[in-house]
Amino acid sequence: MFLIENMKDIFKKIISGWYAKSLPLLIERKDYSFQSNDIVAIIGPRRVGKTFFMFQQIKKILLNHHKEEVLFLDFEDNRFVGIKTEELDELFIAQKELSDKQLRFLFFDEIQEVKYWSKFLRRLHNENKYIIFISGSSSTLLSKEIATELRGRYKSIILLPFSFQEFLALKHFVYTAKVEFSDEKGRLLRYFEEYLHYGGYPELVTMTDAEERRIKVKSYFETVFYKDLVERHKITNYEVMGLLMNFLLNNCASLFSVSKFEAILKGRGLNVSKKTISLYLKYLEEAFFIYTVEEFSYSARKRMMRPKKVYLIDTIFVTLLSEQFSPDNGKLLENVVLGELKRKEKEVYFFKGQKECDFVVKRGNKIEQVIQVCYTLNEKNKDRELKGLKEAMDFFKLTEGFLLTQDQREDIIFEGKKVKVRPVWKWLLEDKN
Repeated sequence: MFLIENMKDIFKKIISGWYAKSLPLLIERKDYSFQSNDIVAIIGPRRVGKTFFMFQQIKKILLNHHKEEVLFLDFEDNRFVGIKTEELDELFIAQKELSDKQLRFLFFDEIQEVKYWSKFLRRLHNENKYIIFISGSSSTLLSKEIATELRGRYKSIILLPFSFQEFLALKHFVYTAKVEFSDEKGRLLRYFEEYLHYGGYPELVTMTDAEERRIKVKSYFETVFYKDLVERHKITNYEVMGLLMNFLLNNCASLFSVSKFEAILKGRGLNVSKKTISLYLKYLEEAFFIYTVEEFSYSARKRMMRPKKVYLIDTIFVTLLSEQFSPDNGKLLENVVLGELKRKEKEVYFFKGQKECDFVVKRGNKIEQVIQVCYTLNEKNKDRELKGLKEAMDFFKLTEGFLLTQDQREDIIFEGKKVKVRPVWKWLLEDKN
């Protein structure tokens, strides 16, 4: 006859294991401020280090608090399978039996594995005794769901793949202003090319075997497809979703027209409505596989109706999974710039007049910056790139614009406007806006 352990005994084993656990070595991510009465919800793509970000917060807490005041639980632990919210009360009884310290900080990883998790968190929040951090996979804990379930009790932190600064930290490369004028700049540029093509997923940055890295990124892609899209949204038309994802892989940093994609599908004998295509695009953005950027307009309706530009969450998907023999470095560079603007939580549009400007950065009711991106500024493209930037500056009444390249630096006066040409790597490391 088998004896089934009660939940309190299971909690005691888990808590004892936590007390004995050493925290791993960490690459410090960008820090965030939050109020002590917030539930801090950490969301973002799969495999970007949400659990390690929790450990980073715990390390900070342990500078001033005893470890027994902190509890970390991973609800993907098989011992939690089928746990009910009422059983979670045993957690606090178990902790009291193991320690005389008052529990103050709660870290719940993959909280969505607990049925009715939001009711449990709301009750804990109402007790006003704990500072609570939660995280969950993008397929089951989306920002809109947190907003619905926690109703103003939370602050969300969106964690994305490594910034270039974090990437360099993982490579043990220390950047200072002097690097630009030393032979270390060669190593910096080599690292930047690696970052440009292979992105910032923490696990993939450390891989050196090319085939191992390709297999791993393919598994990321398939997990998004099956778990975050097909399973979550009960999609039965696998083929259309697969074609859409592959189309976006091969058209990174480009305009996406729902009507044109509908025509492509019809050419393959697939009759799919524009509404369905738009819905699938929304699902991909919710799953943190893509970003969409709208064309700037003062009319919200016009912004919604016009084609959007689509970018990938990380350039490694383009480099390793697209059908392009050699990915367009200019498009990859543009993707990297957009990713950084998203990390900084900027409101971003693109501008289209006679020419095009890649990014319009808005703060409040004011356009604060316009940015053009090209890999190399040369005599063939100079007129086009500068005219697009100047047209945007004129439209928004700006006297200065930025043109970001792989590694060029100069100041240009173009038709009475000042254009700062700067290397993207330097902008990534030094831009404070």
